[in-house]
Amino acid sequence: MKKYFLAASLCSLALVLTYCCAPKNIASNTTPAKTNFKTDMAAVVMAHCSPCHIPANGGKKKAYDVYANLKSDIDDIIHRIELTPGTKGFMPFKKTEKLPDSVIDLFKKWKSDGLLED
Repeated sequence: MKKYFLAASLCSLALVLTYCCAPKNIASNTTPAKTNFKTDMAAVVMAHCSPCHIPANGGKKKAYDVYANLKSDIDDIIHRIELTPGTKGFMPFKKTEKLPDSVIDLFKKWKSDGLLED
């Protein structure tokens, strides 16, 4: 009787362990969400481009809280935020450090994702 109980327990354990682990191919089938202006870029612009490029905050430069403006200047923006601090044209202006790589990568991802608005 103990042999049957032990065999049944081992079979049950094997069955549970087989189904408790996620399949390895699930991660490869998921596609990352695309970056868009309203969800991703607007917050980044507010955090890193203000007050100069946010007119409501007193800036007089091109407003980058407006989708069309950010979209039309994306190549120049990426170029300028990748420059070495102190180089002519470096952005953000008057800063001595570059934006974090994650922020720069977000601008690049937005461009590669197709400059989506929504």
